[in-house]
Amino acid sequence: MTYKISKSDQEWREQLSSQEYAVLRQAGTERAWTGELLDEKRAGVYRCRACSAELFRSDTKFDSHCGWPSFYSPLAGDTVELIEDRSLGMARTEVRCAACGSHLGHVFDDAPQTPTGDRFCMNSVSLTFEES
Repeated sequence: MTYKISKSDQEWREQLSSQEYAVLRQAGTERAWTGELLDEKRAGVYRCRACSAELFRSDTKFDSHCGWPSFYSPLAGDTVELIEDRSLGMARTEVRCAACGSHLGHVFDDAPQTPTGDRFCMNSVSLTFEES
């Protein structure tokens, strides 16, 4: 797929820390309960760490007790890309930034306590937070 923001592998490596690169560009996962944005409660916007695209707003963030920041809906349907992921021998749905293709996390339909029933389980390292 062609993304609005496209960089070479070398450019991504120069821009991102090794942990950011492992998650955003190689679809890695940070350890549960370690992300800096897990307990973020302020009002604001969550952006893609790789390209700064707006992805989520704080009013859709909820405590899912899974160890990663969770949201019940992206900012708009076209801000994220959903891709089938069978990498661990099971069917999951990967969430990527629609602007640059960076891996953000996965979405699960196991949050009946939310308006959408969805849990966008994101890696803190894949996001930045901008207070509003």
